[in-house]
Amino acid sequence: MRQIRQSRKLLDVRYDVRGPILVEAQKLEAEGHRILKLNIGNPQPFGFEAPEAILADVTRHLPESQGYSDSRGIFSARTAVAQYYQSRGLRDTHVDDVFIGNGVSELISLVLQAFLDDGNEILVPAPDYPLWTGAVTLCGGVPVHYLCDEANDWNPDLADIESKITENTQAIVIINPNNPTGAVYSKEIVAGLVDIARRHELVVLADEIYEKIIFEDAVHHHAATAAGSDVLCLTFSGLSKAYRVCGYRAGWVMISGPKEVAEDFLEGLTLLANMRMCANVPAQHAIQTALGGYQSIEEFIGPGGRFYEQSMLAHRLLNEIPGVSSVKPMGALYCFPRLDPDVYAIDDDEAFVIDLLRAKKILITHGTGFNWPRPDHFRLVTLPDVTMLEEAIGRIADFLATRR
Repeated sequence: MRQIRQSRKLLDVRYDVRGPILVEAQKLEAEGHRILKLNIGNPQPFGFEAPEAILADVTRHLPESQGYSDSRGIFSARTAVAQYYQSRGLRDTHVDDVFIGNGVSELISLVLQAFLDDGNEILVPAPDYPLWTGAVTLCGGVPVHYLCDEANDWNPDLADIESKITENTQAIVIINPNNPTGAVYSKEIVAGLVDIARRHELVVLADEIYEKIIFEDAVHHHAATAAGSDVLCLTFSGLSKAYRVCGYRAGWVMISGPKEVAEDFLEGLTLLANMRMCANVPAQHAIQTALGGYQSIEEFIGPGGRFYEQSMLAHRLLNEIPGVSSVKPMGALYCFPRLDPDVYAIDDDEAFVIDLLRAKKILITHGTGFNWPRPDHFRLVTLPDVTMLEEAIGRIADFLATRR
């Protein structure tokens, strides 16, 4: 019989966070092994619960959530998002500038489908959250990776960005706070990134889903603030991480800047939003309550809070392993440590993490899965409690001792 094959559009699309490494983990689970999964930033399995007010409000609105909503999102949710950005100085933000989606992931795909023509280039950080590279590719675009500098606390290399701009470059992706590195960009860095967009007439695509998870003296700066009225900026965020409701799939994109030059693009985005009917309606009712209510995230990100203590512990323990160095994460839920190539001769980092999985029953993600160009990093999720995290990193240390 004729073989049914996947579309050629998928040939260069990867999402290794849930790729072959997860298949191997599932195989081991089927054999009866318990696997500690530190590959995905999913708070709920590690004991983080959504605020009661959010659960109550979603439940209360279930009877009226049985039909489709406006394709852009329910009015109360879009208003809450607009008011959120207004309160942060973006006073020209209005309800019509907001689209609600089934998480940021869906909105990234919708935006890129509406924006890209075949061969258009998009500047994407390396390392990146791999959905960006995959979605650009799937939509016919060309991801061009600009380097973030580990020696400079993982800040983007502005000179490297400039060197990679061509006549086909259409936009720049900014992930801040960064997944996977945990970097939080200064006001000057954000301004520098936006200034590049301004001078080269690029659109800014700002992934800010971790904006509320920042540590110590780090301050999050919205790219839209630096973009002002003369750079088109699309800001992506949502409830998944800060409000611990990944499964609700409640995210948004906010459009700011000179929208008059983007009317044709926005018409296309509206068309695609209409085609998917609407985002999950019950979860949309969580947005107003989340943004307008008590910000319980503050309990987690300061000294004594779980996100903070676990991130700092992971950073310290990783740096105690010979041949391992990890830049201190100032935000998000991850560490991205480096394995010194002079100590660990690793040619295939995916094979390395599968070997670790089989030996120690711990699932992490290899660095090249985040489009880092060398097989010398991995990403560790810092969501387990301190006892579990100490055990997990201890197992990693034991495994690495066999590879030195």
